[in-house]
Order: sequence, then structure tokens, then C-alpha cells
Amino acid sequence: MRKVLQAPVLAIFLPAVLLGQEHGVPLRQVATIPLPNVEGRIDHFGIDVRGRRLFMSALGNNTVEVFDLKTNQRLHTITGLDEPQGVTYAPDSNKIFVANGGDGAVSIFDGETYNLVSVVHLSSDADDTRYDAASRRVYVGYGEGGIAELDSNTGQLLGETKLEGHPEAFEVGKGIGKIFINVPTAREIAVADAGRRAIVARWRLAGYGANFPMALDEAGHRLFVVSRRPAQLLVFDTESSQLAAHLAAVGDSDDVWYDAARKRIYASGGEGFISVFEQTDAGHYRALANLPTAPGARTSFFSPDLKRLFLAVPHHGAQKCELRIFETVN
Repeated sequence: MRKVLQAPVLAIFLPAVLLGQEHGVPLRQVATIPLPNVEGRIDHFGIDVRGRRLFMSALGNNTVEVFDLKTNQRLHTITGLDEPQGVTYAPDSNKIFVANGGDGAVSIFDGETYNLVSVVHLSSDADDTRYDAASRRVYVGYGEGGIAELDSNTGQLLGETKLEGHPEAFEVGKGIGKIFINVPTAREIAVADAGRRAIVARWRLAGYGANFPMALDEAGHRLFVVSRRPAQLLVFDTESSQLAAHLAAVGDSDDVWYDAARKRIYASGGEGFISVFEQTDAGHYRALANLPTAPGARTSFFSPDLKRLFLAVPHHGAQKCELRIFETVN
């Protein structure tokens, strides 16, 4: 079923300053890890919460950088990759899954030794990744339009869901449930039934384009998407597929996160700041702050367990490459 989503009449525009200061700044920078030998674009992250390790896909550097979050130092560098884009850690198997955009391969590494265990070859452009603990599956977006489903223990390719264009960010419901997928070339959000490996709905985006990052509040039935044209946070009701709210957001965003404990949304963008929003209830949202970062700092990762947001800052002119670590406030 294909639905056309119309925007509400009222849009809320937020300037590049802190807002709602009576509530205090919602994120505070607590550490910076310099990365002097990492060049080029940086893509997505993964995390090992129990082992306190963070994994960062340094796409332009053809490496995955591993950080020790107990000491806030770089721990290891995984080499031999071809434009790594997505990285996911599977705790049940202690394996690291890296999706390579260059050759379309998913490289699977031992989580202790970092040795290469196996490789799954997809058609092309292996991109974002997700892990579902309930089903022990790793999902990988790839190529001209597909989501691959891998067994997190064996790495075996179990099946694929076909799409109408290349998938960007996607969110997987717990267990064999729904998958919500950003397909910007088709100007839609595709909804898949993971068990059937089939698309069951297409939410057409009217008035919005370049829908790249996505986050899911499964318990509250809300899906958060940030478009780049125009730069907006879009809030969808996952039960009705209706657009519940929209607010102006940071430009050139590539990651957005939902903080369920604080009812906040964090969106990082290459425009050079983090947009922070507050969910007052399921249908109402407000801008809290635009926190200055650095040009090109598009990708980030939020860990609700550690109460930390990690931001990748690429080398750009006088700005050196580094990982910035923020903690939640309030």
C-alpha cells in the first residue's frame, strides 16, 4: 500500500543557538580522542556495551577504528577494508560485521582477536547495518535495493528483502517483526515484514527529500526521520503511517537517535551542530538546542546504556580528525 504524506501547515524553525536554556544544555562534551592518521569521510558506528568498546567506520581511510571506552583511547585499527560504511557488533557470537561500500562485501571479524573469520559477498555498496538481539540476526542494506539478513553466529546469508532503490538508514523491530527503511531515491519509507521478507507498505514523502537518518521509538509507536531537503525532523506514527510532527533540524544530517529515558532526539549534521529535541508527548515536540560541533561532523552514535553520544569529526582544513564524547545532562 502506497500512502502520500502531506506536511502539516505549521513548521517550527530553530536558529543556530542554544534554546530552552532554563532546562540547561542537554549534552556536555567530556572527552576528545585525537585521530591524527585518519583521513577522509567517516561513516557509521557500532558498540560493544559489555566490553566498553566503540567501533567507527573510517570510510575514506579504509579502516575501522576501535576505542576503549573505559580509558577513552584508541584500542585497535582494523585494516584491509574497502570503504567501510556500517559496522555492527553481535554480542551473542562476539563478532564484528563490517559492510564495505567499495566491493559490496560484509567482512566478519572475531571480536577478541580482530582476525577475519569470513566474508559475505553482496551485489554492491554494502552500507548501513543493524543487529537484532531477539532473533540473532544482522541486517545489511546494500546495492540498488535490498536488505540482507545474516545469521549473527555463522554469518550465513539467510535471505533478502528487495527494495525500489538503495536503502540508507533503517530500523528493525524486536524479533521477526517490521523493518522501516529510508529509500531516498524512491522518496519513500518502505515498511517490510521481516518474516516474509516482503515490503508491506510504502510511505511516500510529499515535500521532503534526501531522507537518510532514522531512529525508532518502538514502544511509543514513533519513527524519527531527518530529511536534508529541506532540513527537517519528521515524526511518524508507525501505526497509522501519518506524519505527526515536523521541526527544522541541522542540515546534512546522517544520524539521529532517540533517548527514551529523557524523551529526547539527537540529530548530528555536517552543517556543524547537533539538533536536540524534546518529546513532550507522542504528538508534540520542541527544539531544545543546536549545539555547535564542526563542519562535516555528520555521523554519531548514542548509547542509552552508557548515557553517551559519540560524534565523528573528520579532518577538514585546520580541523583535525577526532572523536568527541558527550554525556547526557538532566
